[in-house]
Amino acid sequence: MRVPFNSLQAAILKALTEALFHGVDMKIPPDRVVANLQHQFGMVEGGKAKELGFTLYLICFFMGGPLFLLLGPAWRARRVAKRLERSNNNLMQDLARIRGVVYAGYYGHWVGAAEADNDDNPVLNAIGFELPHQRRRGPGDVEIKLFPGRDLAHDDVLDASEAPASAEVIVIGSGAGGAVAAANLAHHHDVLVIEAGAHYPSGALTHEERRMTARLFVDGGVQTSRDHDIVIFQGRCVGGSTVINNGIALRVQQPGLTHPQANNVFATWNALGAPVDTARFEAAYHAVETRLGIEQIDPKSGRNNGTHLLDGWAAHAAASGDPMDTAAPAVWFRKNYGPRGIHADCAYCGYCNTGCPYGRKQGMAQSFLIDARRSGARILAETKVERILWGSPDLDGQRVATGVEVLRPDGTRHKIMATKGVVVAAGTMASSRILHGSGIAGTGEGISLNIACPVVALMPGMIRAWDEDQMATYVDRGDFLLESHFQPPMSMSTLMPGWFGDHAARMLNYSRMVSAGILIPADRQGRLIGGNLHFKLRADVELPLLRRALATLARVHFAGGAEEVYPALARGLTLRKGEDIDAFFARHIHEADDVTLSSSHPQGGNARNADPDKGVVDLDCRVHGTANVLVTDASTFTSCIRVNAQLTTMAMAHYATASDPFRRPALP
Repeated sequence: MRVPFNSLQAAILKALTEALFHGVDMKIPPDRVVANLQHQFGMVEGGKAKELGFTLYLICFFMGGPLFLLLGPAWRARRVAKRLERSNNNLMQDLARIRGVVYAGYYGHWVGAAEADNDDNPVLNAIGFELPHQRRRGPGDVEIKLFPGRDLAHDDVLDASEAPASAEVIVIGSGAGGAVAAANLAHHHDVLVIEAGAHYPSGALTHEERRMTARLFVDGGVQTSRDHDIVIFQGRCVGGSTVINNGIALRVQQPGLTHPQANNVFATWNALGAPVDTARFEAAYHAVETRLGIEQIDPKSGRNNGTHLLDGWAAHAAASGDPMDTAAPAVWFRKNYGPRGIHADCAYCGYCNTGCPYGRKQGMAQSFLIDARRSGARILAETKVERILWGSPDLDGQRVATGVEVLRPDGTRHKIMATKGVVVAAGTMASSRILHGSGIAGTGEGISLNIACPVVALMPGMIRAWDEDQMATYVDRGDFLLESHFQPPMSMSTLMPGWFGDHAARMLNYSRMVSAGILIPADRQGRLIGGNLHFKLRADVELPLLRRALATLARVHFAGGAEEVYPALARGLTLRKGEDIDAFFARHIHEADDVTLSSSHPQGGNARNADPDKGVVDLDCRVHGTANVLVTDASTFTSCIRVNAQLTTMAMAHYATASDPFRRPALP
């Protein structure tokens, strides 16, 4: 395995580790932390490690250059603390990024290969965390074990060297949009699904966070916008982001589950020139929900952290008297885990975001890709599509796709021909890059994000929020959502605010913590520049909404009994009872890099619109000016849909492909 950080970068990482853990009783030495990071980023494909290495050089320079390496941990800790007090935002942000990397190297410590090898893992034991196989379940609980027989088999997935010369229809991407499109199209055509990532069936997934994030996520889970303000989580594996998400399945508008005053997404699309046939789209939702067995999760799977949000919200809403609060649904998520009727319900181990090793989530590799295979489709993994190939225009002057050019793992390029058409469904950013590289104009514009920001709180007693479904409940406030969530140790350490001993003390209270996050819409504020996402929050729109949502969630935590609240501020400050909460956030949030922001729901970039000057695809998701190229993922969304994008992406793909879009018209 390659060593991503050179000797100088490794020395800087060690020095930073010693500074961040100065005065802390470390359970593994700094050298081990650095070795863990070498191992983790050695598994990450692409140039992310090189980018982080450059950041290490910058930090070392601003921290005193050689002195930072030569003087002791106490001096280094003081130096970092002073920089935190005085730094401009760019240096502060670089420090915060590397801080998260160092904490991942410590709290992501893993012994051997198997889960049982970590029964005596000193880091996990110190914070009181139990791995799933160590947990004892009582009567009525779901046993933590594999539900067999739901995965694509090894023989269902072609190796890059087995790429066929041609197919009738090529589908680019195997996630929510690509898999549904492939399943529909395979009823009519010879379909080839091409996926850039590898195949990881349930049996190949483990609870080694560092390995799974490195292997399953784009850029190992540290992909960011161009200015590093927002972390963008996306899957890179067969099944796409459905492998690493929480299975949440919400429609854009649904009585009892959506705030009555929330933005009407379909009405907004109509006003922008991109109407949908509502009855057809509702039918698409229903078809997907039926295939996946979507249902409300069992409350016992969120009995600790999930109920905290609901109880806190009830107390907050009763006290506020705000009609927006009293009208807000506060409910359990609907998901594609299960269904319970066949005893496949979620085992609530808390590791959703690194893949379900128990075969209980019906991601695309457990559902629509299997349907596609049963109809004869082929799936080609570890093969990256770079561009669409074009032939002569048709009689109407429309461009005609004849295939794709792909990049193999060995660095060689290869052409695969398509005799009937191409479907692009690689996700908002990858689809935009492919279309742009294929000469399609206007791609990568008007990108929207659902932006998340975590808020952790300390409770009076033991909660064990990690022993449940990662995301169990939500509140739809209309202008924003609140969602319960809790992460395993490595991931939790990177989002846990605080520095030095404060951070270590909070992690030692891991079993007393509860956590939730806000979700705010940022509508059409992004675009790709050089293939990278440029995204800025507006001072008069998103930033005030961010402060208001965080203040509301802080009040909910206190109403639920929290002793202290830790918003995800870069400086790691504590919010205590009795403080002016609105003033606190007004004082400490002035721009995006003052807080930890992320998004798992990029949308837009190749928007639907009847007018080719206003959108990349038409109302049937066909690329304007082409005869046989469709886009069937979230990049077609005309504006931000505000809620989790998984279900609507699947519905859009079904909407576009339920009737064969490549059927030749009848001759007159």
